[in-house]
Amino acid sequence: LDCLREVMLIAAALSSQDPRERPMDAQQVADQSHRRFADEKSDFIAYVKLWNYWAKAQGEKESNRKLAQQLEREFLSPRRLREWADVHAQLAEAVRGLKWRVDTRPAAYEPIHQALLSGLLGNLGFKPLEEAQYAGTHQTKFAIHPGSALAKKAPRWLMAAEMVDTGRLYARTVARIEPAWIERAAAHLIRRSWSDPAWSRNAGQVVAQERGVLYGLTIYAQRRVNFGPVDPRLAREVMIREALVGGDWDSRLPFYVHNRRLVAEIEALEQRIRRPDLLVDDRDLFDWYDARIPQEVWSAQALERWWRDASRTDPKLLHLSREALLRKGDDAVGAGSFPRRIPMRGLDFELDYRFDPGAADDGVTMTVPLAMLNQVDAQRCEWLVPGMLKDKVQALAKSLPQNLRRHLVPLPAYAEGFVARWRDREGRASLVDALIEDLREEKGLRAAAADFRPETLAPHLTMNFRLVDAHGAVLATSRQLAALRAEHGPRAQGAFQAAFATLAAPIAAAAGTTVVPGQQVTGAPRVPAASGVPREPAAPQPSDALQTGQRFTDWSFGALPELMELTHRVAGREQTAIGYPALVDVGDAVELQLFDDPGRASATHRAGLARLFAIALREPLKYFEKHVPDLQRMSLLFAGF
Repeated sequence: LDCLREVMLIAAALSSQDPRERPMDAQQVADQSHRRFADEKSDFIAYVKLWNYWAKAQGEKESNRKLAQQLEREFLSPRRLREWADVHAQLAEAVRGLKWRVDTRPAAYEPIHQALLSGLLGNLGFKPLEEAQYAGTHQTKFAIHPGSALAKKAPRWLMAAEMVDTGRLYARTVARIEPAWIERAAAHLIRRSWSDPAWSRNAGQVVAQERGVLYGLTIYAQRRVNFGPVDPRLAREVMIREALVGGDWDSRLPFYVHNRRLVAEIEALEQRIRRPDLLVDDRDLFDWYDARIPQEVWSAQALERWWRDASRTDPKLLHLSREALLRKGDDAVGAGSFPRRIPMRGLDFELDYRFDPGAADDGVTMTVPLAMLNQVDAQRCEWLVPGMLKDKVQALAKSLPQNLRRHLVPLPAYAEGFVARWRDREGRASLVDALIEDLREEKGLRAAAADFRPETLAPHLTMNFRLVDAHGAVLATSRQLAALRAEHGPRAQGAFQAAFATLAAPIAAAAGTTVVPGQQVTGAPRVPAASGVPREPAAPQPSDALQTGQRFTDWSFGALPELMELTHRVAGREQTAIGYPALVDVGDAVELQLFDDPGRASATHRAGLARLFAIALREPLKYFEKHVPDLQRMSLLFAGF
């Protein structure tokens, strides 16, 4: 450490009486004289400063007598200084015999005190922030002696030359140290213990909290260390349990990707079919890996290295099979019973499943883009998905009055039969109407819709709707489709028009023709059967394909179809929506627009036709307004016609 000179001086001083005197009648004056040797971090350095001062004084002395008088005036004992020098000379002689080199350059603080520390490991102390005393080795408590230069600025860690018990334990001749120095000096003496071994995803190994204790004094605690070399067996168990079974590992190894995907598929299936017991338990998975991975593999690095060698001869060595992951008897679940999408009016709506009774999204949730809100078939949604229909039918049957319900026992058998009978007719009628018809045909029972109590159904037996905007952000969730439409219907209509405005799809000039962007068609007009609103043309103009947003002051275009099939791409897949064209009254003209609701389209179209008639009959209407008395009151009388 290149600090032999300073350590010899300090060792000699500690082996002799302190040359600094402090007479009872002049304590303050003596303390003031000695303060020049003090060091704010170490009482040991005071000896080095004192030695250097004495050596300089000896070199400048006029005589031994005058030097002795000077030292006495400064409360320094000449006799004790000579004793110190004698001990130092003996140490120097021993060092020369060992052929150790003494560096003449001043040593730094750290090497001096690291060297001293190796001989003072029993006199260490740590001061907790909230306590006044130090915790020492061998379960002791002590304070710094008041005469120390460090008494008023106590360091967190210190070493002491000696402990003095005067009824209270004091540390004398102390110095500030770093706990890392203790670890280096006492590596062979520190007793280490470990707790809380856990897998570290980032480190790819099992880590634990290490605690180091020297003679009963905690040197460090909660140090995160690699636990593998400490206990390879336990580290391997934790790695298998948390990384491989628990999936807490960032790895692209083929076996791991395959196994996690297979586990995720079965977990998703559990959510869909509302059975949390399909997947084998963690203990079974642990045993499977434990039987194949060598005992010496306890880290991600070791596992990757071993697998790359082993996979050369058996690439599927760690590939789990579906049969190994499923409990016996649970390997045949129909995929169509719990589809990921539900088709509806040419659209596919995504479905998510969750098995969490009491949660807001327990059951099946259908994601509905805002633009497609009015495209959702409420009647079809009552039937949920095939895998959940039996439970819903059974619950509805259970809600019937006793005089009807008793004819259906056992209810599970009736529900199963209903599902089989209506498998090809799902969604063609409301579920309650279908049950009424089935009860009449199969049981000869006359039931009414009021006999069923759908409010008694568990929440998961009703479709949950998640309304999202064009960016996928959730706008609202509800199990009441009508409530969603009431609140978000106008926005949905605007989003629908915006979604298909970019298509620039021409409105067909012939009824019953599928509209394709860029296509121009002609033919006979059609009068809508439902609305009864004529959509007759005056004279078709086949040269111009109509566009939404165009304005007209006369019927100078072909027939309008009652509905249109509109195709656009959503998430990379073609989706087909139904649009209803109508003429919209904009004051001095009519505008061609698409609507997602037939009722609204019909009402809007009536007003648009009225405006078109008013524009065409502008002059006669002006005449009537001028010459027919009470025209407004007369108009009200015939408004119903």
